[in-house]
Amino acid sequence: MRHLVSAMLAVVGLIHLLPAVGALGAARLEALYGIPVAEPNLAILLRHRAVLFGVLGVFLLVAAVRPAWQPAALAAGFVSVLSFLALAWSVGGTNAQLARVVTADVVALACLVVGAVARLVAARGG
Repeated sequence: MRHLVSAMLAVVGLIHLLPAVGALGAARLEALYGIPVAEPNLAILLRHRAVLFGVLGVFLLVAAVRPAWQPAALAAGFVSVLSFLALAWSVGGTNAQLARVVTADVVALACLVVGAVARLVAARGG
C-alpha cells in the first residue's frame, strides 16, 4: 500500500509540474490555456500561478518518497484539484485547452482518492 500512495502522489506531482512551463513566458501560457496573454498584468499573474504549480508539484514528488509528508501533500493536492474543478464546472464554457486541464485534474483527483484510501488502509495495518 505504501508504494501505491507514493505512485499516486508522483502522478499528481507530475500533473502539477506540467503547467510550470508557463513561467517561461506569455507564449507558453497561451499554448497551455488557449487564451491571449497580451496584457502584462495577466501575464504576471499567470506566470506566478505557474511557479506555484511547480512548487506544489515538487512538494508532491518529494512527499512520494517521504511518508511523513504524505498527509499534507494529499491535502494540498485535494485543495488544488477540487478548487480548480469546482471553478471550471461552475463557470463552464471552457475552451479545448482548458478542457484538457479539467481532464488532467479529474485524473489527478482519482489518483488522490486512491492514494488517500491506500494510506488509510496502510495505517490500519492492511
